[in-house]
Amino acid sequence: MSRTVFVNGDFVPYEEARIPIMDRGFLFADGIYEVAAVIGGRLVDEVAHLARLDRSLKEIEIENPYTGEEWIGLMSDLARRNDLDQGLVYIEVTRGVYERDFPFPPAGTPPTVVMFTQAKQILGAKAAETGVKVITTPDLRWKRRDIKSVALLAQVLAKQEAARAGVAEAWMVEDGHVTEGGSSTAFIITKDDRVVTRPLSNAVLPGITRLAVMQLAHEMQLTVEERLFTVEEARDAKEAFYTSASAIVMPVVAIDDAPIGEGRPGPLTRRLRELYLDLAKDAALASRMP
Repeated sequence: MSRTVFVNGDFVPYEEARIPIMDRGFLFADGIYEVAAVIGGRLVDEVAHLARLDRSLKEIEIENPYTGEEWIGLMSDLARRNDLDQGLVYIEVTRGVYERDFPFPPAGTPPTVVMFTQAKQILGAKAAETGVKVITTPDLRWKRRDIKSVALLAQVLAKQEAARAGVAEAWMVEDGHVTEGGSSTAFIITKDDRVVTRPLSNAVLPGITRLAVMQLAHEMQLTVEERLFTVEEARDAKEAFYTSASAIVMPVVAIDDAPIGEGRPGPLTRRLRELYLDLAKDAALASRMP
């Protein structure tokens, strides 16, 4: 079956999808993207993801082309058309097509909207069972990291550094403190079982899975601290993990080749992942009930 994508109001075969070369997303990285997971054929945390999309669009003054209800309908339809059981729905909205010039195009220029799906094993992912390694790298990004911009060159370079090192992720560092991963939120668990992650600010993206996992940690009666932490504190942690729409809760077993804890996924990290996936699976089952 041909892969179906969504381009500017139409579902079309992947091979036929086209974007003009004057699109500002291509010329200036002038756009916003969002990614939501699909488990059991159902979107996960889609309302929160779409709220973040709306906020990012507002921050760079692009009008949101759809309501939340319309977005959910389109995303669900795209997942269905591609028979997606597990994976991701990717959304990108750019400022649209106009002759190349730095100022905004004239008012009324329609935004470009693209969506596609990617199949990905989320349940039973082998990496979550064994844990993954990360490296640290300087954070070279701009000062508005709270906006989910398609300008991802610094993250691309960090991810490539991780790939060359044969590890899963790069944790970016600024002034000696971990900001976040190339495409994830960084967490550590201290030796006295405190769950620590950096507080929200312009320095980090407000992770959707981050928020859900923090709520689960509270329900487990764990202390959650939103504060800066150093690379040294991370290496000395009892457990470490990162969160994202695709990784969910991914155990980190080594940072810069230094083993974390016993060098295998810790019990609290494993439990947080189980709880999140249980909620996602329960929601998927409920959505299929008559």
